[in-house]
Amino acid sequence: MINKLINIGFACIALFLVSCNSSSTNPEAGDSSQDTNDSIVIDGHNSANSLDVEGTYKGILPCANCEGIETEIALNKDLTFVKKSKYLGKDNKVFEENGSFSWNPAGNTITLSGIKNAPNQYFVGENKLQQLDMEGRKITGDLAEKYILTK
Repeated sequence: MINKLINIGFACIALFLVSCNSSSTNPEAGDSSQDTNDSIVIDGHNSANSLDVEGTYKGILPCANCEGIETEIALNKDLTFVKKSKYLGKDNKVFEENGSFSWNPAGNTITLSGIKNAPNQYFVGENKLQQLDMEGRKITGDLAEKYILTK
């Protein structure tokens, strides 16, 4: 009888310990190896459902062969966008692209549809968009702050 009680006690302790496992994986958040999921919270709030993202974001992004890319992205409530780019130090031509955007499953990153051969993903923060690299990862290093567009 005592052995049964001891076995039941160990089983309860084991079950308790397994249920307290604090695994940080989130199957709905997509690939956990990317840095874009760093604002996932348990209460269900994210950029998509908590921030007023509609508006125009502007900034000058780094450019390999010019002085910078003056960039303006307008996000609309109907999930459409207009992106305008001007290569500083080149000509005054403004390149305009438009289409729709979608949210990633974690609700913290948007993807602009129709953008080819250029970064098209942006991490969404309060009154800012941070351009991600071609693989959808946050840009790090000395130039990281230069990849932010502000509202």
